Amino acid sequence: MNGGPEIMENDAEARLRAEFPVVVEVPVVWAEMDYFRHVNHAVFFTYFENARIPYLQRIGFRELGEGRMVGPILQSAQARYRRPVTYPDTLAVGARTTELREDRFTHEYQVVSRAMNDVAATGSGVLVAYDYAGGHKTALPPEVRAALLALEGGRLPDG
Repeated sequence: MNGGPEIMENDAEARLRAEFPVVVEVPVVWAEMDYFRHVNHAVFFTYFENARIPYLQRIGFRELGEGRMVGPILQSAQARYRRPVTYPDTLAVGARTTELREDRFTHEYQVVSRAMNDVAATGSGVLVAYDYAGGHKTALPPEVRAALLALEGGRLPDG
């Protein structure tokens, strides 16, 4: 939270926090609204990214510094819109891994609206281990794989 008074989680948000190891809060801002008076569909991909980056930080797979040239690259992303989001609102956005392969993992995202006490959107993305020096995909670094499995708390089979 932001240091202000504690906000009570609604049922949908409590479920999200129980099921997703990384959850971020995102305030809806007026500029995200479109002509049809709801948050534009493209903005949801930014919401997903707002959860994906902290997830990658938690598993140590975000930065390419110190001679490390293997990092994640987003291969694909999709979204399913369930309810229109409007200003003002605060969203809880969760990220979790649903599939793990030798060179990639699949993320699932869920966006919960506090104002509606419901899931507003879901999505997914495939992140591939990429050798930025060589310009090709590669195996996930063992330490990243181990951190990912630890973060998911045994809920994910190592395939």
